Amino acid sequence: MSDWKLLNTSTASGASSVEFTDLTGYKIFKFVFIDVNPATDGTTFEFQTSTDGGSSYGMTITSTNFVATHGEDGSNGRIEYVTAGDLAQSTSYQPLGLYVGSDSDECMAGELYLFNPTSTTYVKHFYGTFNNYTSSVYTRNPYVAGYVNSTSDVDAINFKMASGNLDAVIKQYGLVAT
Repeated sequence: MSDWKLLNTSTASGASSVEFTDLTGYKIFKFVFIDVNPATDGTTFEFQTSTDGGSSYGMTITSTNFVATHGEDGSNGRIEYVTAGDLAQSTSYQPLGLYVGSDSDECMAGELYLFNPTSTTYVKHFYGTFNNYTSSVYTRNPYVAGYVNSTSDVDAINFKMASGNLDAVIKQYGLVAT
């Protein structure tokens, strides 16, 4: 039997980014995103990892991304691969949600899992699912998965918008095996 332990809660208001610098003591971390709202309309919510406690971000990531989309008016329901949301051996930030709306009723929510970040043997796998209300009145349900291609100890993670600041509540959990 396993239990998730709440480790940190970050409440951002007009922040440029949200950073978690303690990725030790657990094999699996879960980040829960509540009401992520950007200052810039139609921007991308994204993350990157670090091996130096957050002094620098830009680890090599390979990932895939697909999305289910549906218009508020019932139009354009579809599932598609999102080439703008994947990375191929890139040190860029990993997109989690594209076209996030900034109006007062628009936001993003979801979960991201990061596996065994302190391993010095294996790459660091991740996957997540989200939902966001876009700047063009669509619901988007992105799925992202991949790995940080490093056997170094990943000790920090940074979440931000590709453009502008954000408001959000982000909770960090660790999986406790019992």
